[in-house]
Amino acid sequence: MSQVFEGYERQYCELSANLSKKVTSASLLDGEQKKQKVSEIQGGLEDAEALIRKMDLEARSLPPSVKASLLAKLREYKTDLNNLKAEVKRITSTNTNQAARDELMESGMANTLTASADQRGRLMMSTERINKSSDRIRESRKTMLETEELGVSILQDLHQQRQSLLHAHSTLHGVDDNISRSKKILTNMSRRMSRNKWIIGSVITVLVIAILLILYFKLTH
Repeated sequence: MSQVFEGYERQYCELSANLSKKVTSASLLDGEQKKQKVSEIQGGLEDAEALIRKMDLEARSLPPSVKASLLAKLREYKTDLNNLKAEVKRITSTNTNQAARDELMESGMANTLTASADQRGRLMMSTERINKSSDRIRESRKTMLETEELGVSILQDLHQQRQSLLHAHSTLHGVDDNISRSKKILTNMSRRMSRNKWIIGSVITVLVIAILLILYFKLTH
C-alpha cells in the first residue's frame, strides 16, 4: 500500500474520531457555546473532505491491483463523513427543542455513532487485510523477479550453447570439405596410378617383344 495513502488515512481516522466526540458534546450545548462548537466541527469536516480528496487522488495513481481495494475503503470513509455531516445538520436545526435533542441523543445519534464506530472497526479490519494482501503481493513480486532472473540466466546459457553448436557445425562442415577434397585427390591419384600401370605394362610388353625379336634374328642367322 502507498505510504502517502496510509498517512492520509491515519489523519482521517483521528480527525473522524475527534469530530464524533465534538458532535456528541455539541448536542448537549446551547446558545453561543453550541455555535462555537459547531463552527469547529464544520472546520474539521472541511479538513476531512480535503483528506478524502487527497486519498482519492493518491489511490487513483496506484496500480490497478492496489487501487481497487483502496477505492472500496475510500467509499466507506465517504459514508462515514456523510454520517458526521448528517449529525451536524441535525444538531444545528433551529426547530429542534431540548426534548427532541435528548431523544436524538438516546436513539438516532447513539445508533449512528455506534454504526460509525462499527464502521470504523470494519475499516480498520479491512486495512489490516489489505496490508496482508500487500505483503503477499510483494512476496509474489519478489518470487516473480527471482523466476525472471533464473529464466534470463537459462536463456543466456542456451544462447552460449547454441553458439557453441554453431561453431562445432561450422568446424564439422570445414572438416567435411577437407575430406571431400582429400577423397578427390586420392581418386585422381588412383586413376593416375592405374594409367601408369597400363603404360608400364605396355612398355614392358614392347620391350619383351623387342628382346624376343632380337633373339630370334640372332638365332636364325
